[in-house]
Amino acid sequence: MGRGEAGSKKVIPLEAWEQKLAGIRVPKEDTNRLIMNFLVTEGYVEAARMFEKESGTPPGVNLDAITDRMEVRRALQAGDVEAAMERVNDLDPEILETQPQLFFHLQQQRLIELIRSGSVEAALDFAQEYLAPLAEENPAFLEELERTVALLAFEDVKASPVGDLLDAAQRQKTASELNAAILHSQAQEREPRLPLLLKLLLWAQQQLDERAAYPRIQDLATAQLVPPPKAE
Repeated sequence: MGRGEAGSKKVIPLEAWEQKLAGIRVPKEDTNRLIMNFLVTEGYVEAARMFEKESGTPPGVNLDAITDRMEVRRALQAGDVEAAMERVNDLDPEILETQPQLFFHLQQQRLIELIRSGSVEAALDFAQEYLAPLAEENPAFLEELERTVALLAFEDVKASPVGDLLDAAQRQKTASELNAAILHSQAQEREPRLPLLLKLLLWAQQQLDERAAYPRIQDLATAQLVPPPKAE
């Protein structure tokens, strides 16, 4: 394959690597199922319907149920935690009843939204009435509660050490946790397979880095192969 030696590592040139890749055949049906799994798990209902029509790939689930799940997610991402919790209870009340950590994080998000709105007194009352008892039952929640209440101690909250709690990413984190719980309750996968495959690709490259210099994928968005350094 025209391999050279660079120190103790074998060097695999780009041409040889591409030749090997060209010999690998992935059935189109497998690729289509991977795409459909991503669309269904992430809640892209209309895209899933269109993809089913164009590719003939069945979604494997009731797409109307996805719409309900996405309404929960949208409510939480908009900061309407109470509406999200009500919708979850309509879908399956056991989700919140059987998962104390998820329930705490939703209540924590309610506290964050009160602080965001400037309702200091209401936030303190809510923390004392609803979150403090949860932290007493489970000390693991205490640090998160203290960090959230610390938002009230800063005049410029967003510039504070705990300002990240007010970022959109915090809402997204809570929404993803709730979304995964709903999927689990519906006997569906918690995460789409595509990101897991990408993580596996990165892991495989790290393992191979120890043994050879080869064309690597540096940017997952483009999947462009970067040739290895030339052997001296």
